[in-house]
Amino acid sequence: MSFQTPRSVEEMLTSIHRHEYLMPAIQREFVWSADQIAKLVDSLMRGYPVGSFLLWNVEPKTARSYTFYEFLANYHERDNPYADKATLPARSGITAVLDGQQRLTALNIALCGSYAEKRKYAWWSSTDAFLVKRLYLNLVDDPNEAELGLKYDLRFLTEREAAASGDHQDKWIRVGAVLDLADSGPAIMKELERRNITAAGDAFQRLFDLYQAVRMFKPMNYFLVTDQDPDKVLEIFVRVNSGGTVLSYSDLLLSMATNQWQELDAREEVRSLVTDLNSNAGRQFSFSKDVVLKTALMVADVDVRFKVANFTRENMARVEAAWPQIKGALLRAASLLQQFGYNERNLTANSVIVPVAYYLYLRDAGDSYLDSTSDASDRLILQQWVTRSLIKRGVWGSGLDTLLTRIRDALRVSTPPGFPMAAVESAMAAVGKSLGFEAAEIDELLNLKYRGQRTFSVLSVLYPGLDLGKKFHEDHIFPKSRFTRKRLAAAGITAGKIDDYLEKVNLLPNLQLLAGTANIEKQDSLPPDWIARAFPTDEKRSTYLRENDLDGLSLELEDFQTFYDWRKARLRDRLLKALGNSAVANKAEGHG
Repeated sequence: MSFQTPRSVEEMLTSIHRHEYLMPAIQREFVWSADQIAKLVDSLMRGYPVGSFLLWNVEPKTARSYTFYEFLANYHERDNPYADKATLPARSGITAVLDGQQRLTALNIALCGSYAEKRKYAWWSSTDAFLVKRLYLNLVDDPNEAELGLKYDLRFLTEREAAASGDHQDKWIRVGAVLDLADSGPAIMKELERRNITAAGDAFQRLFDLYQAVRMFKPMNYFLVTDQDPDKVLEIFVRVNSGGTVLSYSDLLLSMATNQWQELDAREEVRSLVTDLNSNAGRQFSFSKDVVLKTALMVADVDVRFKVANFTRENMARVEAAWPQIKGALLRAASLLQQFGYNERNLTANSVIVPVAYYLYLRDAGDSYLDSTSDASDRLILQQWVTRSLIKRGVWGSGLDTLLTRIRDALRVSTPPGFPMAAVESAMAAVGKSLGFEAAEIDELLNLKYRGQRTFSVLSVLYPGLDLGKKFHEDHIFPKSRFTRKRLAAAGITAGKIDDYLEKVNLLPNLQLLAGTANIEKQDSLPPDWIARAFPTDEKRSTYLRENDLDGLSLELEDFQTFYDWRKARLRDRLLKALGNSAVANKAEGHG
């Protein structure tokens, strides 16, 4: 390993675009945020060191034995989050980046590409959820003092956001435009003049600092590894990646599997499966490759811990051999969770899919399991277990590997068909993950808020007869829009009651699950008015009121406090019956 002559940012990017620099499959996916990219460019402009790089000179014979990837330029969190596989010319060696891939990818995006991440609260499938942005430098203004601790105002903006403002100063320059400047003097002056910005201020210095950082300075120090022994190179790679954004064991597993699988490309397979789990067939989830890999280890009957010692060639061969079954089980498990009413917003622990997929694998369940009448009771038992585990605090947090191992053992020794809920819950209780609920826990659930993490799961337990595969909304029985101080006062609610009304309107006793269409039609109608419209016959009205614990209660606005207290008591009784005793105690499902 030898130290090489430092290079400029421009020179390093040129090598990337000429496909001279590639990434080995053992590299992790790109994980930097937009803020991290801006900070890196700010550091370069301030002349700060940005760390050294480690490159591997891969000779043609060695290169043919491995998979390499291009550097990502246009990052899109949903549509293009991964680098493309590289095609190597025959008899061609390459330079592989062992350490520094995140920084080089960040610079490639900053200067030559774009960044699109999901807007907060936007749906994953929404067309405007991901705005394509490029990195811009503000030539006129300093950054907000609280903004990332930057000296320069660097931001990812859309073209519209970066357009000239009302004073006609075109102050936002795309960072990558610095590569097009002919020189660092007259060309900068001409660019500022074109933007209607005076060169007498700080604008010239800002643009000159960017020019220097990218094209003149040579801050890119790197070492070159020439050894062709892959085991030695892997050891170097693991050691140099022990700092910074730590290489997770799932990343390493995926990387090693990519090199060890004989027929399939592990990285491509896992990427594709993650995409299918999250967005195909109308699904909206946010499962990660960690979930996929953990399931793979479960199914292959390998130690589920992400430890280097478990990543042997033998274990990877077992995972590859079982891959079709792993893939099918996970896709069916995702479909089941969707049928249970879950999506990326209300599935509070993605790890729950792992034992569900393993169970489907064990019983060799095909697509017919998802909707067959003969399996309906088993699906209901499985749904009850999933829901209880999501409602109970701390189940899918710490100690996950131990929990999954115990669940796997319990499932493996049980005789299909039928989900052995009692055996599974007994195994869970043995490691401190009991699904029984004390009275105090039930009282806590009654104070869950609208759109809280566990609210949907609790409502689905309260009203198990709903077909949650259809779109259901968490709905206020007494509409929230009516609960403002002004509207309540106008309705004759006394000042002493208004605070109590406002405190309780968003809590569980005023919530129900309502089909999406019905919820839209309901809007801000008070209960008596909406019920009269939605259920035109006495029989239908009575059924709705009874099934939602509303029968016999006054639904007038002035009686909201009484309504709330009575319904809370009814919900408490329901929850005590549904959750108070785990399957370990009552064995109500009849298995195990």
